[in-house]
Amino acid sequence: MLDIPTRVKEIHGIDPHQIPPELLNSNEPVILKGIASHWPLAQAGLRSHEEADGYLRSFYSGQPVGAFVGTPDINGRYFYNADFTALNYTSVRASLDQILDKLLIHKNDEQPPTFYVGSTTVDLCLPGFREHNDVKIPHTDKPLVSIWIGNKSRISCHFDAPDNLACSVVGRRRFTIFPPEQVANLYPGPLDFNPAGQQISLVDFANPDFEKFPRFKTAMAAGQVAELDAGDGLYIPSMWWHHVEGLGAFNVLVNYWWRTSPAFVGPGVNVLKHALLAIRDLPERERAAWKALFDFYIFGDNDRPREQIPPAAQGLLAPLDDEASRQLRAWLINRLNR
Repeated sequence: MLDIPTRVKEIHGIDPHQIPPELLNSNEPVILKGIASHWPLAQAGLRSHEEADGYLRSFYSGQPVGAFVGTPDINGRYFYNADFTALNYTSVRASLDQILDKLLIHKNDEQPPTFYVGSTTVDLCLPGFREHNDVKIPHTDKPLVSIWIGNKSRISCHFDAPDNLACSVVGRRRFTIFPPEQVANLYPGPLDFNPAGQQISLVDFANPDFEKFPRFKTAMAAGQVAELDAGDGLYIPSMWWHHVEGLGAFNVLVNYWWRTSPAFVGPGVNVLKHALLAIRDLPERERAAWKALFDFYIFGDNDRPREQIPPAAQGLLAPLDDEASRQLRAWLINRLNR
């Protein structure tokens, strides 16, 4: 375990159906202690692995799920092979019953193979589950609700664009969290080849190599740790990096993702990749000029670029709406296809 003394702030006594909006509208992580402790699944898990397993099966729709399967020697760390030519696990499609069977078979193994059902939409896989196992997200009526099921695991540090409320329902989890500005100190891996479509930190948190990754010590100084018992929730603000450990032989997490921006706002990673194509390899003086333009038009005061332009002539500088976003997207597609 890393030597990170700072612990994520805990708040007790929050009503799961009346979460104060300001708690999930800040740029600091927070543990909502016991937010899901009343869930029938959480109660079943406290009684036994088998009872929680049966409860999940009672809702299963039969739809195949995506799962990661790793050999015992990876020790639950889903990562790359030694030379980064492949991943160190296999992705499969299987029935949830098959994965749950494997977890039961290996629950007492000292070093089991690893099984991990990740990011599976609850309403499709387990229809009816949320009738009694749910929280209300104050910002939206339609968050994306996903379930994650597995045995001991180490999910490499990564970030997600949406805000996230992660509820540890069965078993215990440990999150190690870093603010977005620590990106360079976390040593991200490839953009276009990674475990789940998102770049990950190359640092092994169980055994960090400080000679190879010296800046990671700076990241540790800025990090926070959240230890979640069954029923606890963790709010992770958008773009915060997080390393996730499933600590038991059977762990279930349900998370809620949402965005406060309009639906027409596109993924920021698309802009990042386009900038790799158009800007990164320019001469330094040109990159500096583009940085000034981005600071003015994108990262500065939104009103300043249009302050002397009549509203009817502001065009793209005016606040975007659905129609303007469609026109801009069509223009970009046309340009990129040339």
